[in-house]
Amino acid sequence: MKGERDILTDLYPPIEANRQGWLSVGHGHRLYWEESGDPWGTPVVFLHGGPGAGCAPMHRRFFDPRHYRIVLFDQRGSGRSMPYASISHNTTPLLIADLEALRQHLGIERWLLFGGSWGSTLALAYGEAHPNRCLGLILRGIFLFRPDEVDWFLNRMEQFYPEAGRAFRDHLPEEDRHDLLAAYHRRLTDPDPAIHLPAAQAWCTYEESCSRLLAEPVEPRMSATALAMARIEAHYMVHKGFLEENQLLNNIHRLHGKPATIVQGRYDVVCPIINADRLARAWPGTTYRIIADAGHSAMEPGVRSALVSATNHYRALG
Repeated sequence: MKGERDILTDLYPPIEANRQGWLSVGHGHRLYWEESGDPWGTPVVFLHGGPGAGCAPMHRRFFDPRHYRIVLFDQRGSGRSMPYASISHNTTPLLIADLEALRQHLGIERWLLFGGSWGSTLALAYGEAHPNRCLGLILRGIFLFRPDEVDWFLNRMEQFYPEAGRAFRDHLPEEDRHDLLAAYHRRLTDPDPAIHLPAAQAWCTYEESCSRLLAEPVEPRMSATALAMARIEAHYMVHKGFLEENQLLNNIHRLHGKPATIVQGRYDVVCPIINADRLARAWPGTTYRIIADAGHSAMEPGVRSALVSATNHYRALG
């Protein structure tokens, strides 16, 4: 059997964090952050997906540690940030403010933004709010938080993954299946673990089952991140991403001239390629790479390799 060292040779070797801490950002939230790589290198911040997924040591490996000052942090309610799975005072404008607070806390003037899925959403929202703080952007699996994208995720991904869609619906009683988002949101925010934990498991199993081109059986399980991811995703969907309709495309002119790379799996069902196409056409000069044999996951071989190539290309931005 192949081990991780054989399978993930296109990533940089595992490294440990140089330093880490928690940053208080108000309303009782404390954000976990860490740095690895070269403390004097080009700063890059990794924006995890979900929202709610949190960061992992694997995420350090997209970047050459000899050239990058690698910043990972868990967004509000996610990962090691506290309080866990909290949706109180958890909005896109507040996450943008958190990024600015973290940048200032670490003494960084400008940084490269790296984000996939919801991380691409947050990278665009932050970049449009603070373009002068961006060295460039590397984005994967574009999600613009338009109403049709949310409807696709909840109601139409099952056109490609009918088994997963059926299990997602069947978790709910028949009388609640007419509005999946409202029904799941109600359960995920219920204080009773007997209600919110099974709902989180069903939500995350559905999403994971649709995330790869070559789908593998997904065993229902309760991971450490499942509740945060499901609850916070539903919270953001109910509130339309805390964005104005079409905000990210309407304001993309604010990032014109910034170095940018978009990496998109041709068969990404979670975040269909039409979203990346819309963004690339609205953003002149962007490098747009379509991976012909990939879905949504950043860990599919073609996507992995393209992301590392992009980070290698931008090493000299600092």
